[in-house]
Amino acid sequence: MSAPVYPGFPSNAPYPMPQPGGHPGAPYPGPMGGYGDPGQAPPVGFNMGYDPGQPPVMYQPGPVGHGAAPQYGAPHGGISPAPVGSQAVVPVGVPPGLEYLTQIDQILIHQKVELLEAFIGFETNNKYEIKNSLGQRIYTAKEKNDCCTRNCCGSLRSFDMKIKDGMEREVIRLIRPFRCVSCWCPCCLQEMEVQSPPGTTIGYVKQDWHPFLPNFSIQGPNKETLLKLEGPCFACNCCGDVNFELKSKDGDKPIGRISKQWSGLLKEVFTDTDNFGIQFPMDLDVKIKAVLMGACFLIDFMFFEKVGEANQRSTVFS
Repeated sequence: MSAPVYPGFPSNAPYPMPQPGGHPGAPYPGPMGGYGDPGQAPPVGFNMGYDPGQPPVMYQPGPVGHGAAPQYGAPHGGISPAPVGSQAVVPVGVPPGLEYLTQIDQILIHQKVELLEAFIGFETNNKYEIKNSLGQRIYTAKEKNDCCTRNCCGSLRSFDMKIKDGMEREVIRLIRPFRCVSCWCPCCLQEMEVQSPPGTTIGYVKQDWHPFLPNFSIQGPNKETLLKLEGPCFACNCCGDVNFELKSKDGDKPIGRISKQWSGLLKEVFTDTDNFGIQFPMDLDVKIKAVLMGACFLIDFMFFEKVGEANQRSTVFS
């Protein structure tokens, strides 16, 4: 008697099943029709080359429900992959971790309240949350330097700032050296380097000399000027917003702005926590969007940072 042969080996005949009375019964049924049947074509749109491996994911905050807004990186529903087709397409030339910036034209930056600093005036490292227009957190930022630098150099202090995504990966690094800010020292004005990923410079923010206006150049990695920022003569938000207009490098066409937003009387008087908004074109180079984030932090330290009993700077004269 020949050995049984199972379906899936078409070169051999199916094994006949013995029945009562000695009559062979029907063989095992052949393969069912379907996507695995070589003789049957798959339906339109079925991807025969489907790769079960995970495609690259561009993370973004999930949808907002009736409760509190989910946080970027939350374990349950707080972060979801961007809607894509069969595979995610990673934009060319976008540093890792900045993919979500290609989909937005506005960023909100909120400085977190430090209780030690609020009650006794001891300067601590600034911490920020970076959110989208819906208030969902997409990045966090934290200043890094030593205690002596923070409390002795005040708002002019040098620092490194690490910006991380919801998975605690550092995606942007800001480097600010110790520089002057007054218009009386035109040879040593403020500057900040922006890196993404850390170690790769993607641009600079440089203060331009002006006798009474806080102006800045947004530069590329080779220090070529790409955009301009023009601030008001008196950078003080007394019951109102302070706007720094983003313009083309010729300085004639506004395309966005950085706004220091009024936080309320109590917060403005008793703390140095600040709220900023950044607006830019949707199709702006994502690297320049990251440099604009650096410009926002530089403006915060220059004009809206209080250290101890020292007053905030409101002009480029002081």
